[in-house]
Amino acid sequence: MLFNRGVKQLLDLVPGRRRFGIYRFLPFFFVLGGTMEWIMINVRIGKETFYDVYRRKQAERGYQQRLEDGLIAPTGETNK
Repeated sequence: MLFNRGVKQLLDLVPGRRRFGIYRFLPFFFVLGGTMEWIMINVRIGKETFYDVYRRKQAERGYQQRLEDGLIAPTGETNK
């Protein structure tokens, strides 16, 4: 009960309740999403960013699919 009251009081501190209702939180989530995107693009963990890993995995999946479809030969073999 005490937790719910505290959360309600915290949410009531955000201005614009009468005019915007629940949409008053939209700018916060917009900024949060933009920040997450910037981190995924620019922050390196080890030697890679999130998008480096994503592009590599996407290329690996595409290569594997072409192998399964028979469009390319496995590495080390030649087409006859």
